[in-house]
Amino acid sequence: MTIGLLLAAVVGLSLGLLGGGGSVLAVPIFVYVLGYGAKEAIAMSLAVVGVTSLVAAVVHWRAGYVDLRVAATFAPVAMAGTFAGTRLATLVSGTFQLTLFALVLLVSAVFMFRDASPRLLEALEGKRTPLGPIIAEALLVGVMTGLVGVGGGFLVVPALALLAKVPMRVAVGTSLAVIALNGAVGFAGYLGQVEVPWLFMGAFAAVATVGALGGSRLGRFVPPHALRRSFAVLLIVMGALILYENRSVLLPGHAVASTATQPAAGNEHQDD
Repeated sequence: MTIGLLLAAVVGLSLGLLGGGGSVLAVPIFVYVLGYGAKEAIAMSLAVVGVTSLVAAVVHWRAGYVDLRVAATFAPVAMAGTFAGTRLATLVSGTFQLTLFALVLLVSAVFMFRDASPRLLEALEGKRTPLGPIIAEALLVGVMTGLVGVGGGFLVVPALALLAKVPMRVAVGTSLAVIALNGAVGFAGYLGQVEVPWLFMGAFAAVATVGALGGSRLGRFVPPHALRRSFAVLLIVMGALILYENRSVLLPGHAVASTATQPAAGNEHQDD
């Protein structure tokens, strides 16, 4: 459990420093370090990131950086998509979910490495954005959240900024509120499908939350562009490794022994 809690602090730090990225670390940690199955890992990731994002959203709200009106518009659509994603998860294997998760990591890395979101906002500044594409994006973010456990902050932030024409800091704070709601719906959707280690998950979430609060303070002293690009490199490495581990999805004739389809054999070692 000690190793798990140390890694929980890393998850929290990433959320505090970047305003996202917690789930892209939590899922691989639960699967490849702590030995849980893919579906259990995704469910716990939704709970952990949801709780941590909620605490961070409250901090942003108290500072005036959460637009509740925009959250009330975007969140219900994303939550409906999240619930649909959890239903889709019952139809696919854990290996498929991890493969899709790895592809999402690689897409996220492209956005972070190229700083695409700020450039997109600058290019569209002052232009009227149709509501339809924003609603479609909310549904997409929700479905991916429920299916692979990724909060989608790298998509939510630009969508919220375009919809409400708000400053980036407000978009980030509002995004955290949306991610918290998505996490709650997604986790609820997995209840009954997977066995949840409540005590360990609660401890992991608590440590991650403390890490997020520390990361938000540390972020004032770290150059954001260097941090995002370093994290993007990490995502590329992780995404490539996860794709390799689950290559049977992309190469159907090639059998692969993956932790995604095995029981959480490593769980008994968590107390080491």
